[in-house]
Amino acid sequence: MSEQQQPVFSIEKIYVKDLSLELPNAPQCFLERESAQIAVQMGSSGTAVGEGTFEVVLTVTITATIGDKTQFLVEVSQAGIFLIQNVPEQEIEPIVAIACPNILFPYAREAVSDCVTRAGFPPVLLAPVNFEAVYRQRAEAEQRPHDVPIQ
Repeated sequence: MSEQQQPVFSIEKIYVKDLSLELPNAPQCFLERESAQIAVQMGSSGTAVGEGTFEVVLTVTITATIGDKTQFLVEVSQAGIFLIQNVPEQEIEPIVAIACPNILFPYAREAVSDCVTRAGFPPVLLAPVNFEAVYRQRAEAEQRPHDVPIQ
């Protein structure tokens, strides 16, 4: 009688893989009285690093500009090593694309806020992200037939 093993999902390690801060227009940027426009870009990737072990990296890039001048640029790559075992193969991708970034996001949000504050600017507080909706939109976009130009 063979007993099916229970699914395993655990966090092995959470760490900052890369952190970058640029103030290309310092010190003049601190003399500006206008509020900066904040642009946020985010992406995640997952890589198998061993049997049932995955590294997931959530990258957040924040750019603050006033007019055509960049106030600051912050990029954080928040990473984690996750153990995912005894899970059907088709369920691994959603775990890596949804569950893992959900775990990493609060750490990335804190790193961004701390870095921006230490640079001398008001903190940037990132709004929550629905990684499930992002995953579903990407999956739907990949399934749609691509428009082919008619000649």
